[in-house]
Amino acid sequence: MHSNQHDSYETRIAGTTRALAAWTGFWVATCAILAFGPKFVWDENTGVTLAVVLLNVLVGAGMVVANKKHIVSLDEMHKRITLESMGITLGVGLIVSIPYSLMDAYDLIAFDADIAHLVVVMGLTYLISTIWRVWSFR
Repeated sequence: MHSNQHDSYETRIAGTTRALAAWTGFWVATCAILAFGPKFVWDENTGVTLAVVLLNVLVGAGMVVANKKHIVSLDEMHKRITLESMGITLGVGLIVSIPYSLMDAYDLIAFDADIAHLVVVMGLTYLISTIWRVWSFR
């Protein structure tokens, strides 16, 4: 690869990574507002809560588009690593979430199944599978 092609690739990746990070940050912020706003800011006003739900969904859609643009900008190896990690994460998320939810439904666990637990499992799965795939390509 020529130097200016490499610079162009690096610049493109840096740009899509920054955009994805920004959209992800905005989405996390809207999740926090949605989680805490009804109780602490707007006294459970249904209209405001529904407006923030809509905002969260719209920002989430922006995050999905940013993620797609980022994946499209990657080279073939990084696309493969990313898509394999996402596939592993989807599978683990399904395999863990259904029994977890059913264990809660049948009172087999002493606490309520919470979506945050699934988000943590999926985040860790994505992180570990990405590191594993990068390491395996070395």
